[in-house]
Amino acid sequence: MGSPVVHFEIGCEDRERAETFYGLLFGWKSRPYGPSSVRMTTCAERGIDGHITSLGHDPKRYVMLYVEVDDLEAACERAESLGGHVVVPATPLPEGEGRFAWLRDPEGNYVGILEGEISEET
Repeated sequence: MGSPVVHFEIGCEDRERAETFYGLLFGWKSRPYGPSSVRMTTCAERGIDGHITSLGHDPKRYVMLYVEVDDLEAACERAESLGGHVVVPATPLPEGEGRFAWLRDPEGNYVGILEGEISEET
């Protein structure tokens, strides 16, 4: 069985400015999500939802996609055995919906992995 892309994240310095921009540009709706983020619902029948966050440190501007995995630690170990690197180890999600990690592939690209199910309701 494959692993689907299930979520996106947009990093920024000014979360309110980014939230307003994407909301007005695409008609996305938002709700609070953790201390420095908003959950963004695309309000579309297909595609994936995500969130916008201001980390308060580098990286400030980025776009990350998240792939769902059954076992976060096993996926991290497999990534490293294939020449990748775990940049952010297993970390709980803000609303207790699961855990995530950030990986860097051998080409230097970043990808997030998720274990658990994210509720995309606004």
